[in-house]
Amino acid sequence: MKKILLSSCFSLYCLFAVQIDAKAQYVLKDADKQYELYNYAKAVDLYEQAYKKKESLHAAERLAAAYAYMNDYKQAESWYAIASKMSGSKPENILGYAKALQSNSKYSEAKVQYQAYIDQKKDVTERQKDVWLSSCDSAVRWMKNPKKVELINEKALNSTQSDWGATTYQGGVVFTSDRTNTGFESKESSPFLKFDGAKTPDKKIYGWTGNGYLKLYIKPSPKDSLALFPIKTGTKYHVGSATFTADGNTMYFTMTPIPDDLEKVKNKPSTVNVEIYSSTKGADGKWGEPVAFPYNDVNKYSVGDPFISTSGTSLYFASNMPGGKGGTDIYVSLKTDAGEWGKPINLEEINTTGNERSPVFDANNNLFFASDGYVGMGGLDVFRALRDGAGIGKIENMGYPFNSPQDDFGFSLNEKGGIAYLSSNRNNGLGNDDIYSIDQKMIIAFKLEGTVFDKKTNQPIPNALVTLAKVNGGTVKTEADEDGNYKFNLAAETEYNVIGEKTNYRSDSENLATIGLKTSEVLKQDLHLEPVEINKAIRLENIYYDFDKWNIRPDAAVELDKLVKIMLDNPTIWIELGSHTDSRGKDAYNLSLSQKRAESAVQYIISRGVNKNRITAKGYGETQLLNKCANNVQCSDAEHQLNRRTEFKIVKQ
Repeated sequence: MKKILLSSCFSLYCLFAVQIDAKAQYVLKDADKQYELYNYAKAVDLYEQAYKKKESLHAAERLAAAYAYMNDYKQAESWYAIASKMSGSKPENILGYAKALQSNSKYSEAKVQYQAYIDQKKDVTERQKDVWLSSCDSAVRWMKNPKKVELINEKALNSTQSDWGATTYQGGVVFTSDRTNTGFESKESSPFLKFDGAKTPDKKIYGWTGNGYLKLYIKPSPKDSLALFPIKTGTKYHVGSATFTADGNTMYFTMTPIPDDLEKVKNKPSTVNVEIYSSTKGADGKWGEPVAFPYNDVNKYSVGDPFISTSGTSLYFASNMPGGKGGTDIYVSLKTDAGEWGKPINLEEINTTGNERSPVFDANNNLFFASDGYVGMGGLDVFRALRDGAGIGKIENMGYPFNSPQDDFGFSLNEKGGIAYLSSNRNNGLGNDDIYSIDQKMIIAFKLEGTVFDKKTNQPIPNALVTLAKVNGGTVKTEADEDGNYKFNLAAETEYNVIGEKTNYRSDSENLATIGLKTSEVLKQDLHLEPVEINKAIRLENIYYDFDKWNIRPDAAVELDKLVKIMLDNPTIWIELGSHTDSRGKDAYNLSLSQKRAESAVQYIISRGVNKNRITAKGYGETQLLNKCANNVQCSDAEHQLNRRTEFKIVKQ
C-alpha cells in the first residue's frame, strides 16, 4: 500500500511539474513574440513570469538584452550576471555583463569582465581591446578629478519620460519628448519604428519604451507654459530633434511617416527609418508643409540629428547609410549654387567603427559631437574636435561630469561656444532622457571623506561605487580606492544623500548637510554595506496578526515598509516572503492561514510600488519550526511565539 501511495504521489508531482513547465513555455512563447516586435516593456514582464515558473538561459538572456535596450542598466547587469553563469552561456553574455557594469559606473568590475571576454574571444581587435580597457581606467580617473561644473536638471522641461535635444529658439527652448497624457491637443492626434508588418503600429504608445511617440515642444520663455511646436507634420509617429537657421525662419527636423510603399509581411517586424525634413515659415508666421531631404531612404537607412550651419549652407547629420565606417556616422551635405543639397560627405576624420551623432559647431568652427567609438565613460560621450587649419586636430573627451556611464548627447551651444544644454539618460534623472543645463560657477566650500565597510566583517570594501546626490539637485559619482576610501567636494548651504553600492551587497545611504557650517572643514561619513546571502531567511520583527485573521495591522505595516524600502533601494533583488505558524491547531488549517497571511503581506508590499514579479508569497504553516514544539509537545507561550514569524529570503540579486 505504501508503494502504491508513494507511486501516486510521485506521479502527481511529475504531473504538477509538467503543468508548470507547460505554463512557462506558453508565457515564454508570448514573451518571444513581444520581444521580436521590439515591444520590450511588455516582453520583460512576460519573461520574468516565465523565469519564475522555470529558470532558463533563454529567459535570462532575453531579459538582460531587453532591459539593456530600455536603458535600465541595473536590471541588465543583474540578468547578464545570471545568464553569464548559467550552463551553455555564450561569451556574448560576459560582454553584455561588462557593458552593463560600465553603464552602472562599476568600472573596476567591468574591466575584469571585459578581460574575461577578450580571453575567450581571440578575434577582438587591438583597438577595441584598448577602448574597452582604457575607458574603464580613464573613467575612474575622471571621476576622481571632476571638472568644476554642475549639471542642473531642467525640471521645467523634463517629464517622467524621455526629453532631449533642447535648442534655443528666439528667446525660448525647443526640445523633443515622448511624454504622454500632456493635455495638449493636436489636430494630428499625434530613432525608427519596428512593428508587426501586417498592421500599422499603435498611434499612441511606442512599444520599444512603453511611452508615447516623440514630438516637438516649445517653451517660448521661462514664464510661458509648454506647448506643442506649431508645425503640421502629417504623421502620428515620431517627430523631433530640430535645428534652426540663424534667422529662425527655416527648420530641419526628424520625422517617421509611414510610407505607402512599405513592405509589410505578416508576423514579421517592419522597419520605418528616421528621415530629415525641412520647413520654412511663411509671411503669415505659420510653418509650411515639410519638405523631404533628398537623401532620405526610409526603407534602407536612417537620417537624423540634423544641424544647420550659421551660413545655412552646410547640413550636418548622423546616418547609418551604406558605406559608413560604423553604426551611425556623421555626414555633411553642402548646398550648391543652384540651392540644392549636394551628395552627403562622410566626416572620416571623426567617425569610428562605433556610433557618432549629435554634430554641433561653435563660432570658432570647432565640432562637438557624441560617440561611443573612442575611450570614454560608457555609452555616448561628448567630445570636442578642435579645428586645425582646414582639418580636424585634437579630439578630446569633455570629461566628468559632462559625461556619464550612460548616453550623453543631443546638446546645443551658447553664444560663447560652451555647452548650453545637454541630454542624458544618466541615473537619478526625472525620466529616461533628461535635459540638463551647465553651471560653470560651482564654488567648492567643504570636502567629504569616508570609507566603505563590509557590515558583517567591518573590513573595507575596495572599489565600491559611491554616489553623492544633492537633495533636489544633481549627482556625482566616484569609485572608492583599494582601501575603501572615497572623497567629494561639497557646496555650502546644501543637503546631500551619499549612497554606497557594490555587487553582492545591499546598498547603504546616509544624509548630511553643509547648512549652517561657517568654517571650511572636512566632513566624515562612513558607509556599511550588508552582504547579500541568497536563500538565507531574515526575520521581520513585530509582524503580528489578529486571531484567525490575515489583514495587515498598522503596526505590521510599519515593519513591512522597512522591507519595501530595502526592495526600492535594491531594485534588482527578488524575494520570497514566508509566513510561519506554531504547531497549535490543525496542520492543514495552519498551512492555509499562513499562505493567506503571506499573500496579504505581499499584496501590501506591491501596493507600495514594488513590481509583482519581484516577490512571492509562501505559507509554511508549521513545517519549519525553530524548536522542539511540534504537535503534542508541551511548550510555553514564549516557545510557541518563536515559531510564529514572518521572514523573507533574497532569491535573486
